Amino acid sequence: MPLLKALTDRSGNKCELCAAENDLSVYDVPPSAGADSDKAVLVCATCVAQIEDTDNMDANHWRCLNDAMWSQVPAVQVMAYRQLSMLVSNGEAWAQDLLDMIYMEEETKSWADFVLAKVAAEQGEACVDELGVKLAGGDNVYLIKDLDVKGSSITAKRGTTVRGISLTNNPEHIEGRVNGQRIVILSKYVRKS
Repeated sequence: MPLLKALTDRSGNKCELCAAENDLSVYDVPPSAGADSDKAVLVCATCVAQIEDTDNMDANHWRCLNDAMWSQVPAVQVMAYRQLSMLVSNGEAWAQDLLDMIYMEEETKSWADFVLAKVAAEQGEACVDELGVKLAGGDNVYLIKDLDVKGSSITAKRGTTVRGISLTNNPEHIEGRVNGQRIVILSKYVRKS
């Protein structure tokens, strides 16, 4: 079955992200390569333009993700997660609320994280939190899991706020003060406050 036909049947001939009915095309969700309907979504021209140019995202257009994020199709979930994460990095608080509610299987979450990492790599070596939100020196973050601090008996507890972080030369590391001690933390274990 041709890819476009499979996606059209699955989506009811509507954009799988915003439900638009015009100018629909196939978008392969990275790292897909080839004609696989499980790794592609049917999207409108407006969505494609904003997926490919994240600097010019129209936040109001993406409010449609409130519906798309509940799709049973993993590729649609991944794209909803990606776009919501990009909106969070642009300061859209409502997008963070949706991200906090989204549910994905472990394999789908790994795929979504891969997509965000690929986007971050394409945009340069930026330090990002576990959702792909860009971090800057002075930001406040909180830990998303308990971390054993090497060289001490301290365990930094999940939910601990680390205020005024510093960036390092390694985009995967940040520095911050936990329990009065300055430590290096992997950015994948924090979320921007």
